[in-house]
Amino acid sequence: MLKHSLRSVCGAVALALAAALAAAGPAEAAPGPSTPRLTWTDCPPDPSSAPVDPRLRCARLRVPLDYRAPSGKTIEIVVSRLSTAKPGLRRGVLVHNGGGPGAASLHIPSSRVNDYPQDVLDRYDLVSFDPRGVGYSTPVTCGLTPAQLPNELVFPFPGPDGSIAPNVRFAREVARDCLANGGELIRHLNTANTARDLDRIRAALGEPRISYLSASYGTYLGTVYAELFPGRTDRVVLDSNVSPNVTWQERFALLDPASEARFGDFAAWAAARDADLHLGATPAAVRRNYLDLAAKLDRTPVVHPVAGPVNGGLWRAIYRFDAYHTMFFQEIADWWTYLAADGNAPVPYWWLNRTTPGIPADNDVAALFAVVCNDSPAPRNTARYQRNVTAGRAEYPILDGLGANIWPCAFWTEPLEPQVRITDRGPANVLLLQTARDSVTPYEGALAMRSTLGRRARMVTVDGGNHGAYDPGTPSCAVTAANRFLADGVLPGRDRFCGTDPVGTPAGAAAPRFARPGATALA
Repeated sequence: MLKHSLRSVCGAVALALAAALAAAGPAEAAPGPSTPRLTWTDCPPDPSSAPVDPRLRCARLRVPLDYRAPSGKTIEIVVSRLSTAKPGLRRGVLVHNGGGPGAASLHIPSSRVNDYPQDVLDRYDLVSFDPRGVGYSTPVTCGLTPAQLPNELVFPFPGPDGSIAPNVRFAREVARDCLANGGELIRHLNTANTARDLDRIRAALGEPRISYLSASYGTYLGTVYAELFPGRTDRVVLDSNVSPNVTWQERFALLDPASEARFGDFAAWAAARDADLHLGATPAAVRRNYLDLAAKLDRTPVVHPVAGPVNGGLWRAIYRFDAYHTMFFQEIADWWTYLAADGNAPVPYWWLNRTTPGIPADNDVAALFAVVCNDSPAPRNTARYQRNVTAGRAEYPILDGLGANIWPCAFWTEPLEPQVRITDRGPANVLLLQTARDSVTPYEGALAMRSTLGRRARMVTVDGGNHGAYDPGTPSCAVTAANRFLADGVLPGRDRFCGTDPVGTPAGAAAPRFARPGATALA
């Protein structure tokens, strides 16, 4: 997601001030304001309608809107805590983030408490928070309705003929509306500020250090926190990693080749079940039939009773969502059967209209665009995007060149501060988890994270393609290593690679919290 520029003296001054802030190094070296007390109360309902653990408690914390003016305007961050640690064994808090960017995260402890073994729960209270601009924290909006944010344009699939003209128009209009309707808040939503908020949360909890387990975009937030506040990290587990020192546009470019690799997993699964599914007797036939269906839908969309017209772009978006985890492969097959033969219409979970009082309907999309566009600048030459998409469609037809396409960041204002540069400076207390064919946070990005962190980290890779290696439903060396590190502080002596995840999930097991994407999940 990309941004519009204001090349003015004022902008240059703002960037200079931001550079000075970043150059000052870890904020732990600077004096902070007096630490507020947190008042714990009942938590609000989970916007996803998931049950809330009755032990979960929530509190509100005021933080600076702009950390360059720490005594100026403030916004609210809502924090949750599930007290599970045992006296005498308690080590501290284990903090979580739901990814996105823009994913509501407040209620994560309610689900994670069911994932961790007892020796981990004995040592930590589970903590999370809705990031700035998200959910029950002071929420951001672009003033847009769901109808103005179709999935195949939020994630920019090109038109049936390969033209990106609809994507350019959407990106320009969304950037305009977000910047016009998002107020002061929208310009101050970035990963660095969320990391600074996290440190305010740490201080308000009275913790000298935090442990952290998060996935997807949460890995980037974790590394930014560890870079800005290295002495305030305890045990850090980063699952499904993004490349740390590149722009978001460069991260998106990895989605296309990674999705080609992941399609092999689905194609093998479908071919093995051809007697029942009839999607193709071989992986090559499954691939050919998938692309034929996309072309057919581009010519003649199928009108779903809830989702509306399903064209080739939306079909690819459906595939992309359900490729997150093997337990969703059957949903891909169900959609395929419906779209190819007009069978029973599947229920599109991401279209379910859940409205939460006080949270704008476009909040997740607005936060997604704001963070990505405020983190790093993006190219503005629309002809360059068209050339890259044309090449991507030929080389990576599964997503039709999605990764090369344009985002609203191409029409956004310049970031207020430079991107935080991740280094290998700091304690050796980071465990990276990854699957080899993750199509959302590709393996190539994880290798870049591993190289960047150097002696600070070890990496455990699972030979699979699910988005999320810390998945108790599909046990692996990654789950074992993470649990041991959190409980006992023991990192693997070297990087490890272990065997293939079972296809599917054992009866009764649930998908990891971050495996199931929202309608606008990026990472």
